[in-house]
Amino acid sequence: MMEQLNGIRELISQGKVEEAIGLLQDVLHSDYPHKDEAYYLLGNAYRKQGNWQQALNHYGQAVELNPQSPALHARRMVMDILEFYNKDMYNQ
Repeated sequence: MMEQLNGIRELISQGKVEEAIGLLQDVLHSDYPHKDEAYYLLGNAYRKQGNWQQALNHYGQAVELNPQSPALHARRMVMDILEFYNKDMYNQ
């Protein structure tokens, strides 16, 4: 299963995000034990699409399952980006 996640990680980096999301949904519906990793990758896939809300949701689920998840940093980064853009909107 770890190999499958590495393959999915590669799909995301190649921009094949829709395919990666479909495969990750399958992983999450399976009995794979490390679902936090799948949620983290799903967050990355949605972030790559610019779907910030879905990215935050999935990073949050990863952190709930594993407080040490790299999703914690990724989630903070997305929130910083959104805060930056929102401040920009108000300063025009």
